[in-house]
Amino acid sequence: MQAFNTIKFTNPSQSEFVKTLRKRVDAYFKEKGIPRTGGTTIKIKAIVMFCLYTVPYFLMLFGFISNAWMMLLMAVLMGFGMAGIGLTVMHDANHDTFSRKKWLNRLMGFSLNFLGGNVNNWKAQHNILHHSFTNIEGYDEDLEAGKILRFSPNSDKKWIHKYQFLYAWPLYCLMTLSWTFSKDFFDVYRYRKIGLLKQLKTNFKKEMTLIVVTRAIYFIYMVVLPLLLMDITWWQLIIGFLTVHFIAGLTLALIFQLAHVMEETSFPVPKNGSITNQWAVHQLETTLNFANNSKLFSWLIGGLNFQIEHHLFPNISHVHYSKIAPIVELTTKEFNLPYHKQETFGSALVSHGRLLYQLGR
Repeated sequence: MQAFNTIKFTNPSQSEFVKTLRKRVDAYFKEKGIPRTGGTTIKIKAIVMFCLYTVPYFLMLFGFISNAWMMLLMAVLMGFGMAGIGLTVMHDANHDTFSRKKWLNRLMGFSLNFLGGNVNNWKAQHNILHHSFTNIEGYDEDLEAGKILRFSPNSDKKWIHKYQFLYAWPLYCLMTLSWTFSKDFFDVYRYRKIGLLKQLKTNFKKEMTLIVVTRAIYFIYMVVLPLLLMDITWWQLIIGFLTVHFIAGLTLALIFQLAHVMEETSFPVPKNGSITNQWAVHQLETTLNFANNSKLFSWLIGGLNFQIEHHLFPNISHVHYSKIAPIVELTTKEFNLPYHKQETFGSALVSHGRLLYQLGR
């Protein structure tokens, strides 16, 4: 990775847009007299998502559900619960928008460690690298999926990429498994090397200890206890474990891929360490909204189909995105700036698939 702190975003002609947009969004919250955090709404959602993950687990663990097909269904629900915690609870908490109470943000953010991930690795990749340098090759690690997938026109093309529009989808299912078994261990070394752990006010020893201890707890409750207390075989456990991760991985991957790796979005290349856009305009050019008219869909995925609003205002909880979206869209039109969006989840999937095909050619 390049030295991630070398890129500057400069374009004085766009300053008025940034000032106007911030002023209008600030006025919305002042007029409504509401905080930018999630409030009661997000706390109710947190209860729902944690229950979606834990209730099926305990029903199986204590023998209330023992039918094989019903247990498979419970694993599917756990997968959606895991993704739901990530999208609607952990994500806001690690942007400090779940609550005005810092300890509650830390607690909800740390839930990632008990789902097979590591909170500070996530903050390094997502909050620092992805949000700061969206869609910039060599900086935004969300574009890096090994050599087998090509998400940017600026990355090297291999012969196998010709078929990525077919094999990408099952590979998305492996995302959380990768975190659990390998990625976090490699990432903590890399983030120490480039100074991100120091920036997050932590250190290598602390993070590696947290990863090892919380990963051990995770495998105890996901593998050891089910084998000891449930009437299942080892291969049934493996099927259930993989099902949880396949569902969670695919769900998480699709939501985030449809926001940036799209036909409409751009993949800027810095020149002399600079991008000739203000940071906010860079976010508009590299980000896309989808299915904004579906309230249920927005609720389930933590409002991250309003990805433009999230990238412009990561310090605002997702529960407010649908309300500030018209303000953002109107302001972009006034200043003749892009506001990328797809009307439905299906059309966004098609667009992402087409880009995978094009990048393979």
